Amino acid sequence: MKKLVLSTFILIATLFTMVGCIKQNTLTMKELQVEFDAASWNARGAGVTWPVLTRVPPYGMPVAAADPLITRASGTIRFRVNLIGAQQSTAQTINYSVVAASTTAVSGTHFTIPGTITIPANSSFGEAVVNILNPGVSSATPVNLVLEVTGNSLIKPATEINKIGLVISQN
Repeated sequence: MKKLVLSTFILIATLFTMVGCIKQNTLTMKELQVEFDAASWNARGAGVTWPVLTRVPPYGMPVAAADPLITRASGTIRFRVNLIGAQQSTAQTINYSVVAASTTAVSGTHFTIPGTITIPANSSFGEAVVNILNPGVSSATPVNLVLEVTGNSLIKPATEINKIGLVISQN
């Protein structure tokens, strides 16, 4: 009986010692950042540093073959934008724009964008909107649209995952 009590005591003492020795690492983001959700889930396109999407990406998942193609008839497409860091007590307006040097689509002919995203107070997500327009003329040549989230004075764009490319089929 004494051996059982002694063994139990040693076991409990060992467990408390082990628990006390486990280092608790807490990751704290010091700088707020914003990213396109689709950029964090999908692989980069060939020769560029951002994903190039031909299908509408679902939230929080990579694009799959079952997702709808991005075409001139797609209408409004919404892309989730993630706030990296602490949620803010006030709504944040985040800017996004077209990367003109990498875009062949024409604003007002193939697409329109509002250019701002609202991340509501106490939230980690907002939505970037792209309105795909149908120019009326069918073509076998798709057009490319590259978007870049640029942040605001408080929230900076995340490195490497602040752009997404879209290939808009004109068939």
